[in-house]
Amino acid sequence: MKTVIYNGILVTMNREMAVYQNGYVAVEDGTIAAAGPAEELEAKYGRNFQEDKSLGIHWRDAGGGIIMPGMVNTHCHMSMIPFRGLGDDCKDRLRVFLLPMEEKAMDRELAVLAGRYGICELLLAGVTTVMDMYYYAGDLAGVMDEMGIRGIEGETVMDQPTCDAKTPREAVAAAAEAMERYRGHDRVSVCLSPHGTTTCSKELLRLCYDMDRDFNLPFTLHTAEMDYEMAHLRETLGLGAVEYLDHIGVLGKNTLAAHAIQVSPREIRLLAERGASVAHCIGSNTKAAKGVAPVKEMTEAGVAVGLGTDGPASGNTLDLFTQMRFCANFHKNTLRDRGAFPAKDIVSLATIGGARALGLEMVTGSLETGKAADIVVVETDSANMFPVYDPYAALVYSAQAANVRDVYVAGKCLVEDKKLVKADLREARQALEEKMLETEFAGYFPGR
Repeated sequence: MKTVIYNGILVTMNREMAVYQNGYVAVEDGTIAAAGPAEELEAKYGRNFQEDKSLGIHWRDAGGGIIMPGMVNTHCHMSMIPFRGLGDDCKDRLRVFLLPMEEKAMDRELAVLAGRYGICELLLAGVTTVMDMYYYAGDLAGVMDEMGIRGIEGETVMDQPTCDAKTPREAVAAAAEAMERYRGHDRVSVCLSPHGTTTCSKELLRLCYDMDRDFNLPFTLHTAEMDYEMAHLRETLGLGAVEYLDHIGVLGKNTLAAHAIQVSPREIRLLAERGASVAHCIGSNTKAAKGVAPVKEMTEAGVAVGLGTDGPASGNTLDLFTQMRFCANFHKNTLRDRGAFPAKDIVSLATIGGARALGLEMVTGSLETGKAADIVVVETDSANMFPVYDPYAALVYSAQAANVRDVYVAGKCLVEDKKLVKADLREARQALEEKMLETEFAGYFPGR
C-alpha cells in the first residue's frame, strides 16, 4: 500500500533546498514516489483526497508539523549506554576509567542489550541512519536489522586484547565473516573500524583500509582528537594525524575521520584532495574540553562533514538536535560571528551532509523521488515549537528529541505518535538493567 504523509512543512534538503509550507511525501515499496506541495495532491486526487478510500492509500496527517529527512549520526558507540553518566568529570576518562571498566564488564550479551536500547534512543530522536563503532559487530548488525534502522556497524580493532578478541587478527577474522554475511543487505552493513592512529599499527590500519575499500564501506577511526595522540605523532614522525593517515596510504574517498579537532590548514586541504570526510562530534568534544574543530574551513574547502554524537559515555545523548544546537552556538562563539553557520547549513550537516560523509547520499539524507523513504515528522504542537517562522531555525534552536512524532526507515513506520513500533522501551531498559546488575556496573546504582 502507498503511504502519503501530508499537511506538514516539507523540508526536502534537496539540491535546491526546497521547502513547502504545505507539502507531502508519497511512499511506495520503501522508496519516495513523490514529494512536493499539497496542490499536487489536490490536482491528482481532488480537494478531499484523504477521504477517498477507493484509492488504497494510507493517509498520514502530519498535523502541521515539519516533515524532514531522517537524520544521520556519523559517529556513535551505542552499546556504551551503561557508561553514561559515570566519571563524567574525570580527567583522561578514557584510559583511567572507561577502557578498564569495559574490559571488566562488557561481554556479548551486554553489548547486544545496550545496542538495542541505543537504537531505541536513536529512533525516538529521529535518527534513521547510524555509523556505529564497537565490539561484537556481527551481533550488533543483527540488532540493527531486527530493529529496522539503517546502519553501518564497525568492528573496533586495536593492537591489544579487547572484550571480544584476544588479538587484532581474531577481531579482523570475525569482522570479515560478518562483512560477507551482510554484503548486499539493503539497510545494514559491517566494516572494520580501527580504534585510532596511535592504538593501531600502520600495518593494521592498512589492512582495515583495504578491506573496507574492497567492500565499498567507510573506513572510520578516531583522528586528531587526543592531545597525547597529537604529541606522539609530532614527536615521533613530525606529522599531524591526518598527515599520518595520508603518509601510510589510508586517506581516501572512503575515509571518515571521527572528530578531526586538531587539524592544520594543510591537513584540511589533504582531506579535500583525497575526498575524505569528517564526523563532527561537537557535544562530546566540548564536554571533554578538546576544542572546536575547524568545520567552517573544512566545508569551505569542500570536505563532506556530518554530525556525530559520539558514544553516550562521551556526549551523554544519541540525539542530533542537541548536536545541532551545540554546533550553532559553539561555532558562532568561536568565530565571533552570529551569522556563521546559518540554521539551514546545520540541518544539512545532520541530514544530507551526514549521508554524503558515509557515501550514502544517493540513498538517504534528502526527500527526493527514488531515494529510500527515511522520513521524520517533528510535531509543532508542543510549547517549545511555536511559532515556526523558519523551519530550519525551529529544528536547530527550538526542537528537541521529544518533539519527534513519527519515524520511517525504508518506508516502514518505526516510531508512531512518539512510541516505538517494533520494540518496547521499558522492556529494553529492564533487560539492560538486569544484565548490568550482574556486572561491575551494579556497584554504581544508587541504593544497590
